[in-house]
Amino acid sequence: MRKSLVVVIIAIVAAYSWNQYTPSAVSSVKTTLSNKSAAPNFANASNSDRSLTRAYEQKLSNIQVEGRGKVEKILADDTAGSRHQKFILRLNSGQTLLVAHNIDLAPRIASLQTGDDIAFFGEYEWNQRGGVIHWTHHDPAGRHRNGWLEHRGRRYQ
Repeated sequence: MRKSLVVVIIAIVAAYSWNQYTPSAVSSVKTTLSNKSAAPNFANASNSDRSLTRAYEQKLSNIQVEGRGKVEKILADDTAGSRHQKFILRLNSGQTLLVAHNIDLAPRIASLQTGDDIAFFGEYEWNQRGGVIHWTHHDPAGRHRNGWLEHRGRRYQ
């Protein structure tokens, strides 16, 4: 009896774990993204895309992340307080991220265009539209990990 109960519990845990990573389980992300981005395509997604999808689904913040995506939309610079270059990236998974790059501490990407590939290393903050990546620059005070953006072979930090 005890062995049967253990086997049943193991089977339930295994089934639950398997369902967490099947396309049917992650397709629900499509309906929860308020920006109406495409459902994650994990066939083309990197490990960082998967990590960012989990961070979004679990509403996590203050996570150091690295990844890459294509510029979907270039937004006006934020000039209130510290100035930030802002643009939307779409990951291979379909998730979108707002990049807020502090141009008071790092160079602005002057040649940025829609469709460009961008690699990033920064801090993820959850929001309903997919999340925000910031701290894509060095920390002059040395209290935070240095971040960066890479565009056309040049690193901006």
